[in-house]
Amino acid sequence: MRFKELFTVLFVISLGLIEETNITKIVILQIVESISLIESVQLLPKEPGVYQFLDSSGTVIYIGKAKDLRIRVSQYFKGEESLSGKIAVMVRRIANIRHTVVESEEDALLLENNLIKEYRPRYNILLKDDKSYPWIAIKREPFPRVFTTREKREEGALYFGPYSSALQAKKLVRLIHSLYNLRDCNLPLNSKAIAAKQFKPCLKYHLGRCDAPCIGEISQAHYQKQIERGISLLNGESGKLIREFTKRMERAAKEMKYEEAQKYKERLELLKNHVGKSIIVSQNLSNLDIFTLSSNEEGSFGNHLRVIKGSIIRSINMEFKVPLQEGEGAIISRFITAMHQEYGDNGNPLILSCMPDSEPLQKRSSIPKRGEKLYLLQLSLKNTLQFKKERLKQEEIINPQERERKVLETMQRELGLKEPPTHIECFDNSNIQGDRATSACVVFRNGRPSKREYRHFIPKSVAGADDYATMREVIERRYRRVLNEGGDIPQLIVIDGGKGQVGVAYSALQELGLSKRVKVLGIAERMESLFVAGESLPLLLNKGGVTMKVLMHLRNEAHRFALAHHRKRGSREQFVSQLRSIPGVGEQYEKRILQRFGSLKMVKEATVDELSEVVGKKLAIKISTALERDGSN
Repeated sequence: MRFKELFTVLFVISLGLIEETNITKIVILQIVESISLIESVQLLPKEPGVYQFLDSSGTVIYIGKAKDLRIRVSQYFKGEESLSGKIAVMVRRIANIRHTVVESEEDALLLENNLIKEYRPRYNILLKDDKSYPWIAIKREPFPRVFTTREKREEGALYFGPYSSALQAKKLVRLIHSLYNLRDCNLPLNSKAIAAKQFKPCLKYHLGRCDAPCIGEISQAHYQKQIERGISLLNGESGKLIREFTKRMERAAKEMKYEEAQKYKERLELLKNHVGKSIIVSQNLSNLDIFTLSSNEEGSFGNHLRVIKGSIIRSINMEFKVPLQEGEGAIISRFITAMHQEYGDNGNPLILSCMPDSEPLQKRSSIPKRGEKLYLLQLSLKNTLQFKKERLKQEEIINPQERERKVLETMQRELGLKEPPTHIECFDNSNIQGDRATSACVVFRNGRPSKREYRHFIPKSVAGADDYATMREVIERRYRRVLNEGGDIPQLIVIDGGKGQVGVAYSALQELGLSKRVKVLGIAERMESLFVAGESLPLLLNKGGVTMKVLMHLRNEAHRFALAHHRKRGSREQFVSQLRSIPGVGEQYEKRILQRFGSLKMVKEATVDELSEVVGKKLAIKISTALERDGSN
């Protein structure tokens, strides 16, 4: 295709039909550059590897992995019509391509993840955990300490975690200290210093909460065994430790060592209390890694659970910003790889919400349909959805303007509007068996109610319950006045009704010359289907999406406003009816009474003197007597 374009430009210049200007030179240069890119793609090996796209300044703008480099990269250069908008923009910026060949697709996934971390290309997925998670560390020293930390600094130290809760990590450290009387001091303990009696025991020793290695009360070998038991607990082997404490307690009791038996009993209760509060799945389940995703138009959110011998020892939430429209298979592959690189890969089977696009990961992956594994998957997904909800709510609080912009852009795209619907109006008719017909117009600005702009309409030319005629009159009155007063026309008009009501509203707008300036759609009552003016088939949208939520909010608000006005009119008409039935009360007196007292209840509660101030003494007595008589019936 590019060769044809180049030939056409050169041929036209040769015929003298156009001059060889700077512009034509630029066009020729762009075509030649694109040809050289396509040629370089054809030279790529048909092997697994990682490719990098660079712009004209040499900056890496995208990094990807491929099972077959030539096939994968060539897909970007088959023509813009086959690409999504963001990918097409990226391809236009590519000036150079680099690649690295590796042994396997799994190696490509690992290398890609490392390069993305190093270069942070603007078109790649960004993982955001928003914080550093706490770890439990066991320091490498003669008498190791067990403590919590957020940074993995010590070489040779053992680290367990990370934990999603700092409180959970601290409680676990306290439990290990309570079970095994470990030290928490910073003394530089070694055999020479202990033999030289350089240290004195602390208060914990006198309280029986530390075995005092500082004064040689416990040997290094025995202390190390206590540390190993703590490691077993951190690895989720609580069942093994419970059995061990139980045997020791029973043996001590049998030998009538009751104080020792009580000590093991207390520790056993501590351990069982910890196990009862932790999430135990099943002692029969093998080690597992669980990953789930939930995505929307703004990005993806994920959760990772690690299960060791039936216990959940890790739960991490992660947010993914996805500039390019990649599938969930690609995203979850990157999520798994990033977690394994950061926290280690034990080779565990993978339980996933969707299959990865990486074949090596696919071989160890499954999506369970029943049983305990399905329960684990549902638990992880519950965490994912809660995290997603919290982050979106947080974003809305921190930056409501940005949230509004995204909502309006989504509505524009899904409803096929020419511009974001910053101004929407919704209409609803209300009547009770054809009596006291009324209509309401509610206005939304930037996706939110603008209540000061709400309006009520009482039909003037319609008798009875003619919903179509009422809708036509209200639309015509509303927008004729807007045009006469130079007001702004909404981008979107929503009708609480089906095709018929949408049709008459659209017809009224055509007569006013507004049908091409505004989109009209109706919401059917039962199916929540959207009917667009001028289209035969309904518009189907995700009921849980932001567009449908805004439209339902509009419809519900219009219905509430119309009904409230309908009830208010009924109450007022009852008030007028009762007053007019009293001899001597005409239209003028009725207006004065209504202005002063506001409701029939207030008139009934008024004294004769208060009524006299409005209608005179004689008529006040008549009104008071008549209303008292009505109230006694």
